[in-house]
Amino acid sequence: MSRLSRQRELGVPEAFEWLAEVTPSLRGRIEEAGLLVAERPLMVLDPHHPLPPQRLPHGVTIRALDAGDPALPAVLALPGLAFADESTALGPAGRVELEAAAEKLMADSTVATIRPSLRAGHKTLAAAFGPDGTPLAVGHYHPANGATEIGGIGTLPAARRQGLGSAVMAALATHARDHGVRTVFLAYAQEAVARIYARLGFRPAGTTLLIANQPARGQ
Repeated sequence: MSRLSRQRELGVPEAFEWLAEVTPSLRGRIEEAGLLVAERPLMVLDPHHPLPPQRLPHGVTIRALDAGDPALPAVLALPGLAFADESTALGPAGRVELEAAAEKLMADSTVATIRPSLRAGHKTLAAAFGPDGTPLAVGHYHPANGATEIGGIGTLPAARRQGLGSAVMAALATHARDHGVRTVFLAYAQEAVARIYARLGFRPAGTTLLIANQPARGQ
């Protein structure tokens, strides 16, 4: 477990992620090292499957962000609020909490760190915005060699139950296809979420394993 030893030596988060079907023996070795392993089933979008149009609430729009978008701090802050509670039910966190979280990301240079990836095209970030410009749902993808995983799909707790997450997912998949990505896949943790993605045309495609307590890849 030389990689684990090196991570501990550097004091960085202990992080492993791999396909169960490709390296079936790795899980046992990681568990022997005292780490908990979580399963995240994978789904892949048929490259020929047309994505169904998504209805949006009145006044809501979806767009991809560039590095200079003034909404970038709030969009980057949204996953922290969305993933703080794994429930899909409505929650209290809304615009006020989002603005406070965005200010913290500006102060700790997180926003500045993300901008180069957006400029270079290594990362695509999209969000649904309310009529007042507040980000309501976000997601991202990182293309590589004609394939990408869509991740970080999160909805502001106060804006849940409006189909915004699936709309952002569909927008990202369409954007990826339009920019030459042939294979679009995702991982999920809840069956309720899987059913939503199945309606978009995603189908089961193996299992990814990861250290259970590694940081969520919200960005």
